[in-house]
Amino acid sequence: METQPDFQNFLDTVSRRVLDGGEIVLDEAARLIETGNTADIHDLLARANRIREKFKGNKVHLCSIINAKAGACPEDCKFCAQSAANATETPRYSFVDRDALLKAAAEARANGAQALSVVTAWRGLKEGPILDEVCASIEQIARSGTVRADASLGIIPSQRVADRLKASGLVCYNHNLETAREHFPNICTTHTYDERVQTVRYLKNAGIRVCCGGIFGMGETRRHRVEMAFALKELDVDIVPMNFLNPIPGTPFAHMTPLTPMEILKTIAVYRFILPRKEIMVAGGREVNLRDLQPLMFLAGASATMIGNYLTTTGQDPKKDLQMIKDLGLDPHWGGHWTNAEWDARRAASP
Repeated sequence: METQPDFQNFLDTVSRRVLDGGEIVLDEAARLIETGNTADIHDLLARANRIREKFKGNKVHLCSIINAKAGACPEDCKFCAQSAANATETPRYSFVDRDALLKAAAEARANGAQALSVVTAWRGLKEGPILDEVCASIEQIARSGTVRADASLGIIPSQRVADRLKASGLVCYNHNLETAREHFPNICTTHTYDERVQTVRYLKNAGIRVCCGGIFGMGETRRHRVEMAFALKELDVDIVPMNFLNPIPGTPFAHMTPLTPMEILKTIAVYRFILPRKEIMVAGGREVNLRDLQPLMFLAGASATMIGNYLTTTGQDPKKDLQMIKDLGLDPHWGGHWTNAEWDARRAASP
């Protein structure tokens, strides 16, 4: 077993390198995430916090989501309460009307969010009437001036669909890899990892910002976790959402043992080392898995979080989230939603 002085020397070396603008490699990240010594983990979090502070400052990005089409999804993702293959009691309804979306946008803004993501439970979005309706809804949110218009609409099958979304005013699209390539077949069999990667590429080609991460605690190894981080690095995504499995009764993963808070914080910290300039967003599962240690997610390197409710589970009171961020001396407000030009300007200004 690695001794504490050996790990400390290694941590000093890699943290200085990242702070100086360098990078770590996969084997170094694997060494970081495998540490089990509590004092070493605390030191790892502190170094990740320094990296966050240097490259992201004290700003915390907040966004909200709306479940715009719920349940009966044909995909068999084993973690998902909305899959038709899983015997859950989640609601099922078709795509909501625009008044509901505008109400959700106003509520998101009132909660301090800069963006509202329109999320749908279906395989993906093809050309046709549904795409027309989605684009019209995104245009209305964008014109409302309340929040940034984002979306998570499943697999994008062609460049033309991605280009239509861009033209409608969509700024950012969420489409997670979910896990490492090797582990993906254990999560879903109705579509492939490569389909997800291609979706990200279509979106980037269209000039849409990409929010892409995964879910942790689905039986993956620690090395799988760092492998996914390096895949995200290669794809050059903009925001990395880190979700932590909240096992839902009726899903195949209902029996999974949740990750411990320290394991979660360590994983966030290692992602900050690998992706020092990216927005790292802690999202689903943070309340039930981190419990009283939620504030430490920012001191472990996170620079963003979801505020409000999730797709099928409730979140923490937004007022409590805002107070938590302020109590840490961080700034939860960036002055409203961003246009593409504003996003480009902020990204270009990053150190």
